[in-house]
Amino acid sequence: MTFAVVKTGGKQYLVKEGDKPKIEKINAKEGDNFDFDKVLLVADKEVKIGAPLVEGAKVSAKVLKQSRAKKVIVFHYHSKTRYKKKAGHRQHFTEVEILKIS
Repeated sequence: MTFAVVKTGGKQYLVKEGDKPKIEKINAKEGDNFDFDKVLLVADKEVKIGAPLVEGAKVSAKVLKQSRAKKVIVFHYHSKTRYKKKAGHRQHFTEVEILKIS
């Protein structure tokens, strides 16, 4: 079982071939292929840990869809001062399919 840890959008994701993670939004159209260049760890027969990145490692992926997550309600309330504030937020994300880890 081959897996890797990639860094994108300020977050780290553990991915395997065939996975479909939802990552922070990237500028790519649906159906485009792209490569993660910031690979922190690759594990197949042996484990390669980067310091900070693994040299020559690449994770290929395909963009499945660009979308937004479900709405999260943000509510601020202070008792005894008549302060109420309600807002909603929908985070943009990109769903990708991991094609190859090399």
